[in-house]
Amino acid sequence: MSVDLLRHSDVKVRLRERGSSLTRIANQLGVLQSTVTVVSQGYRRSHRIEAAIAGALGVTPQELFPERYSAQEGHAAD
Repeated sequence: MSVDLLRHSDVKVRLRERGSSLTRIANQLGVLQSTVTVVSQGYRRSHRIEAAIAGALGVTPQELFPERYSAQEGHAAD
């Protein structure tokens, strides 16, 4: 697992610019905000949370978290 706190900070800023937040995503998914945070930071994996964060930013999970998705997974999701 690759922890990336710089990307996490960037994600928070980009979400804020779009009128969203990690807390809002957590509420929409019915999970704790801390759960979304640890996924965004890279301490844990959740395809569902990664997809929600990426969707809120208008990108795919593979674009936002490329190191978390193998080339095969990326093609399977297309």
